[in-house]
Amino acid sequence: MTSEESQQPAQGLEELLARRFLTTDAARPERVARRHATGRRTARENVTDLVDAGSLVEYGRFITAAQEQRRPLAELVVETPADGLIGGTATVGGRPVMVLSYDYLVMAGTQGMRGHRKSDRLIETAHRMRMPTVFFTEGGGGRPGDTDYPIVSALDVGSFGLWAQLGEVAPRIAVVSGRCFAGNAVIAGCADLRIATPEANLGMAGPAMIAGGGLGQFAPEEIGPVAEQAATGVIDVLADDEAEAVEAVRRILALLGPAPASGQAADQAELRTTLPANDREAFDVRPLVETLADTDSVLWLREAWAPELVTALARLDGQPVGILANQSIREAGALTAAASAKAADFLELCERWRIPVVSLVDTPGFMVGPEAERTGLVREASRMVTAGARLTVPLVGVVLRRGYGLGAQAMLGGSTHRPLLTVAWPTAHLGPMGLEGAVRLSMAKELAALSEAEREAEVARSTELFREQAKALNVAKAFEIDDVIDPAETRAVVSATIRRAAP
Repeated sequence: MTSEESQQPAQGLEELLARRFLTTDAARPERVARRHATGRRTARENVTDLVDAGSLVEYGRFITAAQEQRRPLAELVVETPADGLIGGTATVGGRPVMVLSYDYLVMAGTQGMRGHRKSDRLIETAHRMRMPTVFFTEGGGGRPGDTDYPIVSALDVGSFGLWAQLGEVAPRIAVVSGRCFAGNAVIAGCADLRIATPEANLGMAGPAMIAGGGLGQFAPEEIGPVAEQAATGVIDVLADDEAEAVEAVRRILALLGPAPASGQAADQAELRTTLPANDREAFDVRPLVETLADTDSVLWLREAWAPELVTALARLDGQPVGILANQSIREAGALTAAASAKAADFLELCERWRIPVVSLVDTPGFMVGPEAERTGLVREASRMVTAGARLTVPLVGVVLRRGYGLGAQAMLGGSTHRPLLTVAWPTAHLGPMGLEGAVRLSMAKELAALSEAEREAEVARSTELFREQAKALNVAKAFEIDDVIDPAETRAVVSATIRRAAP
């Protein structure tokens, strides 16, 4: 072997390392500096922060934008590394994941044709490996400038259908920061959960497409600002910045991993004094949830949308659970159309992710009346009942205070006997409808014959009798619920039931 031949492997490695360097942030310091000046991180910085050190096995890092008919290849190698899409397998906290991130430093994170081929490959691989997938979706949508593919409509791109289908076998989490329009927004929207930062904008079209459609001129910041998207339920978790968003991803992925033998929690005796003495007084249910769950484990979802119902992922004695609870400080905890949709979405998420559900009931029932019906209440209320009835993961119901009517049944999967266990706290009341309303309806003829003063006195007296009949102990006596428990026992009872139901 000549000395020249012996040099060939070294030369090949040198070329590889040089090309690899061009795909890193270090090769584009000016763009990185501009990004940092806005208080934002690069795509590679976010991916590096998320995954375990050294665990990323990257795919397609050497592809470039498909524009060789209009730009020199050397320029594309430098300017369009990875075609603006970073992706590969990794571990997060030791758990295997697939991670993808559009790179806003490359053509504003737009979706190129080679990038689509890469996302097809990565999503399909995640499906075959049944691997949770995290997608950072910032970007401007489809890229019209690629020239090296013989395309007309590009509507045969597979990424969107593959990404939607992945949800059948693996969790999908999207992180949205900055501008996220068109195809990028669809990727975010199809995820199971969306985590966003305050400067995010999401829209099915960006400014150029809106203007092209003759719909007016708008700045990017006017299209789908995060405050609006959170209020309509598009955003599940609102983080302060990208670092906090990545931490939220870690927390969610940790919930999908093996459960510890147990978890730490506050003194459960505190639950005995959580409810107001006046059972008509509204109270914030969130501290109750945080007392019941493992310390610092609660991650609230969709807080700004339908706040009359709260939903959260948490751990309870080490076990991952989904918690939904009526929130009496809003609409007295009644189930509106929005709250019903929120509940249905959450129950479907827990079913897909195989997470047990704990339902904390304190509701007067479904919101009713002409205004409520104009919001599509029948559709959404029925969807909530259906989602609860279809649960195959463990469901445990706890009636905290009021369990009235079809709304209470919907919170319990359709019936008090649908959960694996339904218990109530001692001061709870259950009935086919609100107690005073039941009195006025059942005694309408008798009440009509009385003077107004006599009528109201009779309503008060009969309601109190009705309340005695509707007490949790009387409901348990009729075996319409399984037990009445000391509030301090709730955590132990719920945990034991879920553990015994686990495969």
